[in-house]
Amino acid sequence: MPRLPRLLRTLAALLVAASPLLAQNKIAVDEKLTPYVKSADGVSGSVKSIGSDTMNNLMTLWQQGFKEHYPNVVLEVEGKGSSTAPPALVAGTASFGPMSRPMKDKELAEFEKVHGYKPVGLNAAIDMLAVYVHKDNPIRSLTLQQVDAIFSKSRNGGLDKDIVTWGDLGLTGEWASKPIALYGRNSASGTYGYFKEHALFGGDFKDSVSEQAGSSSVVQSVATDKFAMGYSGIGYITADVRAVPLAEKAGAEPIAATPENAYSGEYPLARFLLVYVNHKPGSQLDPLRREFVRYMFSRDGQLVVVKDGYYPVPARVASQALKSVGLEASKQPL
Repeated sequence: MPRLPRLLRTLAALLVAASPLLAQNKIAVDEKLTPYVKSADGVSGSVKSIGSDTMNNLMTLWQQGFKEHYPNVVLEVEGKGSSTAPPALVAGTASFGPMSRPMKDKELAEFEKVHGYKPVGLNAAIDMLAVYVHKDNPIRSLTLQQVDAIFSKSRNGGLDKDIVTWGDLGLTGEWASKPIALYGRNSASGTYGYFKEHALFGGDFKDSVSEQAGSSSVVQSVATDKFAMGYSGIGYITADVRAVPLAEKAGAEPIAATPENAYSGEYPLARFLLVYVNHKPGSQLDPLRREFVRYMFSRDGQLVVVKDGYYPVPARVASQALKSVGLEASKQPL
């Protein structure tokens, strides 16, 4: 099962040893990231973000923080799903295209056909896709094969029996005969696509999955239905739901959806949240987009990531993202 890139796991291990990202069970921003320093250049204009619903709150918070430095900048966020980002970038109607999955080859090719080069995807935060149940649900863990048999009619994971009721998962008493009410995202969502690829082994969703327009709607539905199950990003967790530990296969240790397991790469549904930009190789970003990218990967910007319930990227990942669009990380202040 694909995990976070090995590079990130290696960097995370180094950073945890030298400069903890996990301090007293709380997320800490890498101390090598420097605070954002306002540009001396005049920055004005409008920023429009079109893409991921999962990243809707994050983009909004980033833009609010950015506006504190540049009050005259006009900001707009539209989060209807990751699949809306590529065409908006192709057409030039968006400054940024947040996505909770990497662009598909077809999407990259369509962009390149128009612009002559590929867009740049910036690894801006770390997320985990969680399988949520009601807080009172006693289920202890699930294998990915069970998750597949619950949500998918294809059962590409290899389980030979469909899972329909909580009794099929071994629960007894009042739970045994109760059907599992399923909630998920719609097909425009990157979360939908990621879950389909990594949790359903590329299979098709059951028709009984109730598709929700937003991530928060999935969690709210599970919170109000004792016998429900749904999937969404970890940033949308509430006190009324519980993220079920997941095992890659029967007999493997279930891995909880914790920050430690996201950084180590052990949690099987850990992923990067990306922000795509139109950047021609060898060129410079315009001042507005340049400064917004610098803000995202500053200490201030990554504190926003923590505030929104996701996990900040290590300084070296931030540096690589900046370099990919011709920028350099700020030096530590003297």
